[in-house]
Amino acid sequence: MAEDLKDLERPKAPAHPIGIDELLERAREKLDRVEALEAYEAARGGDALLVDIRYAALRDRDGLIPGALVVERNELEWRLDPQGSHRLPEAAHHDLRVVVICNEGYASSLAAASLRQLGLHRATDLVGGFQAWRDAGLPLTL
Repeated sequence: MAEDLKDLERPKAPAHPIGIDELLERAREKLDRVEALEAYEAARGGDALLVDIRYAALRDRDGLIPGALVVERNELEWRLDPQGSHRLPEAAHHDLRVVVICNEGYASSLAAASLRQLGLHRATDLVGGFQAWRDAGLPLTL
């Protein structure tokens, strides 16, 4: 019993806290990030699930990627955890290739790293985010 409680103890603060730039760099080291055209072709071929985590105002302003699953960032882990009780039907297994898309490709890196911690070992993100998708001239729904 005491050993079980030990797991609940507050973790110690790191000796040298890191900033967001280093956190982002560490997250990206573990990702096989994809470019817009690669993400498009993977989704079109059924090899990837595109997940748009942008907030509603950006989606309303800039449009949507056809076929992308919209999941607000604050719900992402609950909706895509294959073991979770609140998972979406698309989150059927840990081998799912998920490409997370934010607006510019920063928050998506951290989100994809979080999904990897849940066991979604093929989770990654889109370099440059939605803006890169749009700049590549890929399909949009306005």
